[in-house]
Amino acid sequence: MNSSTPPTVAALAERLDNADGARPALVAAERPERVPLSSAQRRLWFLNRLDGPNSTYNIPFALRLHGTLDETALRGALQDLTRRHEPLRTLFPSVAGEPYQHILPAEQVTVALETFEATEEELAGRLAEAARHEYDLTTETPLRAALYRLAPDEHVLFVLLHHIAGDGWSLAPLTRDLAAAYAARRDGGEPDWPALPVSYADYTLWQRDLLGDQDDPSGLYGKQLAYWAENLAGIPEHLELPTDHARPAVSDHRGETVPFHIAPRAPPAPDRAGP
Repeated sequence: MNSSTPPTVAALAERLDNADGARPALVAAERPERVPLSSAQRRLWFLNRLDGPNSTYNIPFALRLHGTLDETALRGALQDLTRRHEPLRTLFPSVAGEPYQHILPAEQVTVALETFEATEEELAGRLAEAARHEYDLTTETPLRAALYRLAPDEHVLFVLLHHIAGDGWSLAPLTRDLAAAYAARRDGGEPDWPALPVSYADYTLWQRDLLGDQDDPSGLYGKQLAYWAENLAGIPEHLELPTDHARPAVSDHRGETVPFHIAPRAPPAPDRAGP
């Protein structure tokens, strides 16, 4: 792109494709005996081992279901979901301190769907309690589900996903696949999905090949570490910002929300009469 070319996503993509050292294509790869963790997974695994099982990185979401519910079909749909998406049936053990992805065969994983009776008044508290589940990533698959029956034709499906297996963007495809699987199961069949071209394990191997080993100074990973180590050398451990409360000895990760509204456009300036 030159100075006369307007910046567009298409022009940027073309420049990246033609750049020296363009990224290799992400394709399905042959799996080693132990699949490593991605950079994002390593961070979350380390925190889970450092702090112990906790609920800090849980992603809860709830779906209100109206009308007659086929619980057998719903249970089958949850199984279909784990069969399709490997991260939902992955454990994260370690050997000699080095973690790896242990992807369980689909037939070995059962998503337990407990059903509870609840009232509307109880629901918020029950969901909050369920969201506080403390995952042990070394022994526990990162997906849980519970069903709350408010009335014979009114239910709330609660699903708890650990961040090591998904993020906010994951919720749309997961709920879409769950709905498709439930519809198929309710009609007596199975979801007719096209095979996924790649999985998260393929991405992990692609990332490892792209970045190289962190101990290799000639690789992209090593160069990035050296750059930031040099530029961040000597910075203070804490920023002494003015606060209205003392910094706690241990972070508890609690937070609040502050709602506010931004108008679509600024109001017109008042007319000012001349002298």
